[in-house]
Amino acid sequence: MNTAANDIQHGIHERRKADHIRINLEEDVSFKRTSSGLDQYFFMHQALPEIDLDAVDTTSSLFGKRLNSPILISSMTGGTAEAKDINLTLAEAAQEVGIAMGLGSQRAAIEDAYLAETYQVRKVAPDILLFANVGAVQLNYGYGVKECQKAVDMCEADALILHFNALQEAVQPEGDGNFANLLPQVEKICKKLSVPVIAKEVGWGFSKEAALGLKNAGIAAIDVAGAGGTSWSQVEMYRAPTKRHARVAGAFIDWGIPTAVSIKYCKEVAPNLPIIASGGIKNGIDIAKCIALGASTVGLAGQFLKAVDEGGIPAIVELAETLTDELRIAMFCAGADSLSALAETPLLTEF
Repeated sequence: MNTAANDIQHGIHERRKADHIRINLEEDVSFKRTSSGLDQYFFMHQALPEIDLDAVDTTSSLFGKRLNSPILISSMTGGTAEAKDINLTLAEAAQEVGIAMGLGSQRAAIEDAYLAETYQVRKVAPDILLFANVGAVQLNYGYGVKECQKAVDMCEADALILHFNALQEAVQPEGDGNFANLLPQVEKICKKLSVPVIAKEVGWGFSKEAALGLKNAGIAAIDVAGAGGTSWSQVEMYRAPTKRHARVAGAFIDWGIPTAVSIKYCKEVAPNLPIIASGGIKNGIDIAKCIALGASTVGLAGQFLKAVDEGGIPAIVELAETLTDELRIAMFCAGADSLSALAETPLLTEF
């Protein structure tokens, strides 16, 4: 690709990323009818929990790194000046409270080294569990181990997210829609990359068949990112270039597998894989429910993005600590003094 074509392509990437940030902050892009499914579950309240609230332990570990709370700031952005500031702010807050963080798709920086700094957050967050991020479909468009390793190295990541966004690519006018024979490509990355590989949906959940295929390909963890949170087809509806594109994207506002259902699917076919739950997580009680359903870590994006916009690092720290307080109290009232005990605590669906 010549320089002029490169400039055009990078301009498209940058506008798309800027659009995504703006739309998520300014528009209501939540699912309209489909929920995460977590509202259908409840814990049996223990009036006599027989544990000390101060002794309730919310710490966990993933890929050998300790987390003070099982919270992940889910992948959001990168590739623009605004995104650089957002990532640094999120990372500094994550370092302060001891939680994990994922970076946005790094395709732009893989193709233009100048943009790499928008993903480089280790200077403010040397100890956090940090995930690099590449679109899985790019493995059908010339990407391989070299490009994935480049994404990991540029941000000194502990693991790589391969994100699966078939619906988003399908409703983007500029989307990449060739998802054919992708699993063998994923398997190559899992076998040869220097760090663990996480399979992540972006808001529509993984089915049993998808989770089983990914497990067999060597994936080290699955982020279900189910329906019920941000509807990315709706985000694309707001940036659609024509009425026809907007109508098509809008038709899929409530498409997807609810988060709670996808957790159960993944746990059923891949019981030994760490599961990250994301998609429509509202509070620490939802985090507790996800762990009781089988997740080990729980991700949120939209609330953290709004916290960046509203108050920067103090607001992000406040949000993370509030979520942890809610989680701790839910554990206490359910009679679980640790996350491993919470994982064994039954959830009820009817009185």
